[in-house]
Amino acid sequence: MSDHGHEHGSRHTAGPLDGFRVVVTGKGGVGKTSLTALLAGLLGRRDYAVLTVDSDPQMNLPYALGLPFEQARGIVPLSRNADYVEEKTGARPGEGWGLLFRLNPDVRDVIDRFAVPANDRIRVLAMGTVTVPAAGCLCPENALLDAIVGDLSLRDDEVILMDTQAGVEHFGRAIAKGFHQAVVVSDPTFNGIQVAVNTARLARELGIPAVHLVINRVRKPEDVERALARIEAEGGFPFTSRHALPFDEHVLDTEPDLSPLLDGSPTPFADGVTRLCDALIETEQELN
Repeated sequence: MSDHGHEHGSRHTAGPLDGFRVVVTGKGGVGKTSLTALLAGLLGRRDYAVLTVDSDPQMNLPYALGLPFEQARGIVPLSRNADYVEEKTGARPGEGWGLLFRLNPDVRDVIDRFAVPANDRIRVLAMGTVTVPAAGCLCPENALLDAIVGDLSLRDDEVILMDTQAGVEHFGRAIAKGFHQAVVVSDPTFNGIQVAVNTARLARELGIPAVHLVINRVRKPEDVERALARIEAEGGFPFTSRHALPFDEHVLDTEPDLSPLLDGSPTPFADGVTRLCDALIETEQELN
């Protein structure tokens, strides 16, 4: 399944845009990080400068991008970088309740200081994940991450891919100021599709105009039919494009560094990711 109103493939000949921003989201364990890493690799090969942002609790994106194991393991996410949180907000993590701290810290230096090169076209920023505090509780870590999302939304010289499990609603409307596309990833399960539809609606409500659906790990055509029927049963959603990616043993065999998947012989899975990449580029051209 690839349903996005365009014929995609090798006809992309336009030069890179200045840059654009995409949030990749969905429930845990559906392949968001793998997809983010592969999209980064494809965009890098098309001469885009790519900044990937890991906002997933598992922090696996550096590994998927091919960073050496020891280097990837040593990366401290910004949400747990107590010194940087205190430098920017005036309070250390865990100390926010009842204390004054800066709600709008200046984080313009965050990319230069903390983004780690994966290769000459791709960098990764380990942002960490937003916490969901008790009702009414603000904390300096969340203030820092909100400010980083706001700063990312102003960057227009690279493609930004943000891998997050938190859900777009935790970033509030700030994310829609610069992130004009969302990729909602699901597997064919009932729970995955239910989360995907809810996530897509939240993204649209926040003001993200283009929302793409990826149904990952499809084993048979009935998986797609059942998933689409479930979406209709949930009231439907006008996805900008829809993509089905077949289950591929090569993904498991290649982990954690997925870049070899782009170097080998074409597979239905890799071709599907390429079509998604094409759809993101063409959608951004249409939005502009």
